[in-house]
Amino acid sequence: MEYYSVDKLIAETRRLAAAYRRTTGRPLAGVGAEICQHDAARLLDLELCQPPVIGYDAVGRGGRAGKRVQIKGRAIFDEGKGGHRIGQLRTDQEWDSVVLVLMDENFEPFEIYEAERAAILDDLDRSESRRSKRGAMSVARFRNLGRLVWERGAGVVEGEVWDNQANA
Repeated sequence: MEYYSVDKLIAETRRLAAAYRRTTGRPLAGVGAEICQHDAARLLDLELCQPPVIGYDAVGRGGRAGKRVQIKGRAIFDEGKGGHRIGQLRTDQEWDSVVLVLMDENFEPFEIYEAERAAILDDLDRSESRRSKRGAMSVARFRNLGRLVWERGAGVVEGEVWDNQANA
């Protein structure tokens, strides 16, 4: 039986997913979620739940010790297009925060945002839309609710007062 490094497998998965998308115009189903979970765990010092737990994907270590975290991801192939959405948030389950891993066309992370449970639930409660009642949210809305916690080139963003309206 052959054993491979998970990091090497994820790197090859990124390459294949990007090639598949360029060739077919469609994403390779389910691959983005695996990649973003791996990246969030590696970059934010999270431990992925093994076996999987309903409601959250990882538990924090270090500064997030004990925090139950849902992990969402979205590959942004054309930043000029709006309307990017994230997967449904499990609002009826127990969790403390959600991290959103944004990936480029090569499935490499370029930003990670984190939003706390209270902020997300308050926003969903205020929304009039049926989509919001089911836990659906746009990337733009999540960025406004959350804070930038990691970015390519800078790494972990800690202890800064971050203004999510500065580039608006």
